[in-house]
Amino acid sequence: MSDSVASILSQIRSYQHQLGTRTLEPVQNPNAVQFGQPAIKAPNFGETLQNALQGVNDAQKTAGALSQAFELGDPRADLARVMVAAQQSQVAFRATVEVRNRLVQAYQDVMNMPL
Repeated sequence: MSDSVASILSQIRSYQHQLGTRTLEPVQNPNAVQFGQPAIKAPNFGETLQNALQGVNDAQKTAGALSQAFELGDPRADLARVMVAAQQSQVAFRATVEVRNRLVQAYQDVMNMPL
């Protein structure tokens, strides 16, 4: 199970990196920078978590659609693709549940700390 947690954490880091590199651009001429412009917003934990959950949801939808297409006899949906998609969505969901459990445990630990 630790491999799946590591996988979801690497996905979260990947989303953070993608969001961070997309919004930042190098300054071509430092003298032309105007200080009245709004600051660039850095990705926060909530957005990163929401993107990761959206990825899990997309994986489950894809697995469901492939499964339904296979049941209807679509030649593009072979059994191997259906099984791989189902396993991917199952692993992603289990990893999400593990991350949630760890977050809840961390929250409970913080709440139980003496002042």
